[in-house]
Amino acid sequence: MKPLADYLVVDFSQFLSGPSAGLRLADLGARVIKIERPETGDICRHLYTSNVIMNGESSVFHAINRNKESFTADLKHGHDREQVWELLKQADVVMHNYRPGVMERLGFDYEAVKAVNPTVVYGEISGYGGEGPWSGKPGQDLLLQSLTGLTWLTGNAGGPVPMGLSIIDMLAGTHLAQGILACLVRRTIKDEGALVQVSMMQSAYDLQFEAVTTYYYDGQLPQRSEKNNAHAYLGAPYGVYKTANGFMALAMGSIPQLGQLLKCEELLSYTDVASAFHQRDEIKAILAAHLQTDSTESWLNVLQPADIWCAEVLNWEELMQQEGFKVLDMIQEVTMQDGFKYRTTRCPIRIDGEVFTSVKGSPKLGQDTAAILDELKAKQ
Repeated sequence: MKPLADYLVVDFSQFLSGPSAGLRLADLGARVIKIERPETGDICRHLYTSNVIMNGESSVFHAINRNKESFTADLKHGHDREQVWELLKQADVVMHNYRPGVMERLGFDYEAVKAVNPTVVYGEISGYGGEGPWSGKPGQDLLLQSLTGLTWLTGNAGGPVPMGLSIIDMLAGTHLAQGILACLVRRTIKDEGALVQVSMMQSAYDLQFEAVTTYYYDGQLPQRSEKNNAHAYLGAPYGVYKTANGFMALAMGSIPQLGQLLKCEELLSYTDVASAFHQRDEIKAILAAHLQTDSTESWLNVLQPADIWCAEVLNWEELMQQEGFKVLDMIQEVTMQDGFKYRTTRCPIRIDGEVFTSVKGSPKLGQDTAAILDELKAKQ
């Protein structure tokens, strides 16, 4: 049995942050019911982040909303509101990612839900928290990356570079799931509900805990290396380098030792440990030129037996041919109610040796409304 079996999650959230939390709870066994607008549903159904449309809807929606149910309701319509309230009375968890004040105006805020369900665990994600001059701003991933300093950590020195994934959305969802799980444990012990609040901005700061701690100690802004940067606070050789036939990554390592192993005499003179940081640009330039003289495989055959931390740089096509990837069995096939099948990732968590998979794909808009209403009537 999955650890969250028999828990009911009523999820008002849309886009990525909230649904990613719901996805993890569903993977762990919870029943997750999405509350969606009639006709349009979760905006992510039609917010295409690529040119890939799967079964008439966004590929992103399918990836992040598998293993869930869809219940359509107009939250401003009296009859629909009554139906939602019946669901909320039974919920173990209620969650949303609306801007501050929206759920209060709709009447489904924590205090209102708590009045009919005192032990509910109520989770919410906002962009910037409920207070301060930014509280009403849109919580969008690129904007949060830009406002919180993250874009000055990625890429080589120069202009700002955002990450290539909606990392703040996903991290905020992870934090919400963590907070909800902690409060479910407390509820089991003390029979108490809770309000769990996460903001994308605070999640973005937490992601940078190492860099922020360093900044508050020395007062210096992070400086990326001019070439082959992979971490603003780490010296050479840390970075990704082009070889004669591809790319390879080099983590920490002694510069003179690298010089000996790679037969690169220019590196032998950098014997001062501090030079790896203070002279990292010139060291990286030497490495970059030298590594292009031979293949990735040749360099790895030299460095790996010497316990130098290094790896080839793979794209998805190359990765998925590797036995190291295949043995993890991270890809699963799921099926939608209409028979449409697609492959996607599975839950990465293993408990007591059990790998958690699901066969149910994302729901069609409102596909479960009638069945859920029948359940509610049977319980009345």
